[in-house]
Formats: sequence, structure tokens, C-alpha cells
Amino acid sequence: MDKITVHKFETNQRNEWEAFVANSNNGTMFHMLTFLDYHPEGKFEFEHLCFRRNGKLIAVLPGGLTNKGETFWSPVGASYGGIVTNDLPFSDSLAIVDAMMEHFRNEKVKDIFLIPPPSIYSTKFSQHIEYAMLYRKFDFELHYISHAIDLRNFDKSLLNFDKTARKTIHKILREKKLTISESSDYATFNDILIENKARHNVRPTHTLEDMLRLRELMPENLRLLMVEYNGKPIAGSLLFLCNPNVVLCFYNMLLYEYEQLRPIYLIMYETIRWAVEHNYKWVDIGVSQDTSAVDPMTPSLGLINFKERFDARGVLRSTYHLKID
Repeated sequence: MDKITVHKFETNQRNEWEAFVANSNNGTMFHMLTFLDYHPEGKFEFEHLCFRRNGKLIAVLPGGLTNKGETFWSPVGASYGGIVTNDLPFSDSLAIVDAMMEHFRNEKVKDIFLIPPPSIYSTKFSQHIEYAMLYRKFDFELHYISHAIDLRNFDKSLLNFDKTARKTIHKILREKKLTISESSDYATFNDILIENKARHNVRPTHTLEDMLRLRELMPENLRLLMVEYNGKPIAGSLLFLCNPNVVLCFYNMLLYEYEQLRPIYLIMYETIRWAVEHNYKWVDIGVSQDTSAVDPMTPSLGLINFKERFDARGVLRSTYHLKID
């Protein structure tokens, strides 16, 4: 079997990279160079890698260097990173991991941190790369708990939901006090987002300028939902259409003075209904951590209980780490 070679990405390979990710088994919008373009030039020291056999691209790894070039992170400036491949046998997966380790050893990198997307993002289920990394003595830095809804056997009568969710949604739809629609009003959504995050003493990941830039770069991958009450926007959700398998609810936000109207229930219903209609397999509702806790792995039990009302199940978001001797 011919050896796999590794080289740093060059700008003239951009189209090849984007096409590979788009047609891969586990790639997402976060692995696309177009997504990373929303960051100002020079903000990160990107160093993306390409893996080839006989000149053919068989894997890519977006990421960048920190700590004076001694630490490699994937992702940098995105939610998910890690090695992107097609559906490969284990022998190829192990060879790719070995080639990556050899490359970083030669580059004098001392630590590697990789956060791949959970398995729900793969078209064909495979954890070959993850097992190959563990076999080569990667360990775990952190685990976060995300929650996702399996749409493959979704019951349109909402029987997947618990009694409270079903009752609430039917009441909202019957009374028609709330309306929900796709929106382009990112400025109003940003106001809701900032007010919501401030309540929890955190700041949003994205500024308004970031969201507008992402919409400009990847309009087909963003969908903004807005809930109105008497014509006033009171809640919204920014959805990332990550790949053909998964819709990610990146932000679900509301104005808390309207919390009693339960607008997030309507957002969840509409998100799931739309995703089923468009043949997605999963809705990822994001991580469920208590951001105020000292231990970053601390679960937010109230948030998890809410997500479970919609038949959401826990999915691990893990950081793989290797210290190179």
C-alpha cells in the first residue's frame, strides 16, 4: 500500500478542499474554508493540512497553531474540527492518524487537540478515526454533553414529545397568538441575543457583524427564525445547516418578559417540522453545560430536562489530546 503524505494547504487548492469536504462522510460547514473566511485576516495562525495517496486527496484537517507554534488546535475559530474523510476502512484511518502524528512531530509540535463532530454528523456511521487516535494513545481533555433529536422515525403527531411539550405546542398553534417565520432581520435578533446572554453573564460567540458576514459567505447554510407576538419580535433561533444530515440550533433566544408565552416551544416545533420536511436526520440543540460553574463539564440539569421534552438524547462532544514526546 502506498504511503500517505501530508502537506500544508496552499491557496490554489481551495476549490479541491471545498469540494472534498462537501462530498465527504463527516465534513461540516465548520470544516469549509468559506466558513473560516468570516474571521478577520490575521486573527488566527491557520495551518490546514491535506493528506494524499498517489496525489489523490483522501483527508483534510483544518486548524491552527498556538503557543508559539507548539500547540495545534482543530478547530480554530469554529465549533467542530478534526480529520475529514470519506467512508474509509480502518487501515486507511490508522495510516492517516499515523501520518498526522509524524507530520506534527517533524514540525516540533508538542500538543495536538482535536474536536471532531459527533457521529450523528456522519453520513455512514464510523468511528475509525476516533479509535485510531485512541489506539495511538490520544487521551481526552474534556467531554461536553450535547443533545440531539433523531428525526429518522419522527412522529408528526408529536408523540415523540412529552405531554407538556405536546400540550403547549397544540395550544400555541390553536390560539395563534404567536407567529413564526424565516427572517433576515439579524439586527433585531442580535438585540434579543445580547439581552438573553447578559442575563447569564456571558457574551454571544458571534457579533452582529460576524452573523452578517456568515450570511454573506454561506447563505445556503444559515436560517434565521423569528417569533412575533402582536407584531413584536420576542424570540428567535439561528440555525446552521451543517451538512445534509444535521441542523444545528446554534442560538435559541427569547426576551424573558415573554417567557410565559413559551415561544421556544414554537421554535423547536417549527425547526423539527422543517428539518423533517427537508430530509435531515438530526436536529442538534447544542451543548448543555452550566456556564457559571467552575468545572466546565458541569451539566445544566434544567436545560437538559427542557431538551428531553422534545425526545432529545445526549451526544458527547469530546476533545482528543496527544502530547508528543
